[in-house]
Amino acid sequence: MDESWKTRAQMEAAEHAALAPYAQKSGDSRGRQHSEASHPYRTEFQRDRARIIHSRAFRRMEYKTQVFLNGTGDHLRTRLTHSIEVASISRTIARALGLNEDLAEAIALAHDLGHAPFGHSGEEMLAECMRDHGGFDHNRQSVRVVELLETSYPNFPGLNLTFEAREGLRKHQLLYDFPTPGEEKYHCPSLEAQLADLADEITYYSHDLDDAVDFEILSAAQLAENEVWRRSDRAVRARYSGALQPELHKLIIRNIIENEVRDLIATSAKSVAQSGVQSADQVRRQPARLIRYSDELAEANRALRKFLYQNVYYHPRVSEVNRRASEMLRRVFEEYVVDPDRLGDGATRRIESEGLHRTVCDYVAGMTDRYLMEEHERIAGP
Repeated sequence: MDESWKTRAQMEAAEHAALAPYAQKSGDSRGRQHSEASHPYRTEFQRDRARIIHSRAFRRMEYKTQVFLNGTGDHLRTRLTHSIEVASISRTIARALGLNEDLAEAIALAHDLGHAPFGHSGEEMLAECMRDHGGFDHNRQSVRVVELLETSYPNFPGLNLTFEAREGLRKHQLLYDFPTPGEEKYHCPSLEAQLADLADEITYYSHDLDDAVDFEILSAAQLAENEVWRRSDRAVRARYSGALQPELHKLIIRNIIENEVRDLIATSAKSVAQSGVQSADQVRRQPARLIRYSDELAEANRALRKFLYQNVYYHPRVSEVNRRASEMLRRVFEEYVVDPDRLGDGATRRIESEGLHRTVCDYVAGMTDRYLMEEHERIAGP
C-alpha cells in the first residue's frame, strides 16, 4: 500500500543520505533506559523533543528568572524564552554543519530544565543549602528532571529520553559512560551536544547584553569598553548610518550573534575536517571537543563574560533584588526540612530513597519564582 506520509524508517534513511557521516543519526541511537516500541512516523530524537516540550518542567520555565527577576519587565527574557532562542541557534549551526537538527534542538530545549528560581543567585543559595548534602548544580539537576522527577508515564520515572539526549545534558563532565557495560569511557559527547553547549553561550552573551541595555543598567561608555560590542557597533554604523536607538542596539545584538555563529561554524568545520572523524562514536573518542570558536573569538568571549559579571550580573539593581529573593528561597528550604509534610504526597514518597535534603532540593529547584514567593508569604507572612 502506498502511504501518503513519511514513515520513521524513511526519515531515518533520509538522515543517512543527507547528514554528515559524523552526525548522530536517530536510527543509530543507543536507545532508552526503558524499552519502548518505535513510533511509526517520528524519529527517536523527534520524540525526545516532543516529550521535553510537553513536560511540566518546560512550562514552568516561563516563570523562572534568566537574569532579571521574572515579572520586572514585559520584554525581559525568562528561562523559557532563553531556551527557545538556544534551540533556534542550535538548529542553524547543526544545519550548516550537516548535523542532526532534531537532537541539537532537543538538547537545547532541555538544558535549563533543572535551573532553580531566581537565576544565578537562586542557584548559589540552593548550592549553599545543599553544601553538606551533595551540593546543587543546575546541569545535574536537568538530568534528574528528565530521568526521575517528571512523572508523565505509568511504567517508568522521568521522560525516558534517548541516551544521546541525556548525554547532551551532562555538560562539563570529564568522562562519559556508554550505556553498554564494559565499554570504554570517552571524553566528548556528540557534535550536536557540543554545539548546543556553545549555542547556549552565544545566546546568553548576546541576549543578556540586550536585556541589560533595555533595563538601562549599561551606559554607552561601558559598552564601548568591550571589544565584542565595539566591533559590532562599528559594523552596524557603517552599514546603517542613519540608525537611531532603540533600533541601533538591536541591530548590534543581531550582528554579535551573526559574528559568533559564523565564526563557530567556520572554525568547527575546519576542526572536524582536520580530525578525520567518520562517525559519531569517533567524535566521542576524540581527546578534545571539535566544536569551537576561533582563538581570537574565544579570547574576546572570555572578556565579554567577565564584562557581564562585573557590569550586569552583580549590578546593584540586579544583585540586591536577587539577594532578597534568594533569602526567601533559603527560608522556604529550611522550613521544608523541618516540616516535610508541606511538600505533598508525591515528593514525600521520595524521601526514603532520595533523602530528606535532596527531596527538598528537588522540590524547591522545580518552583517558579512566583510560587516560591507565594510559599514564602504563607510561611513567613507578608
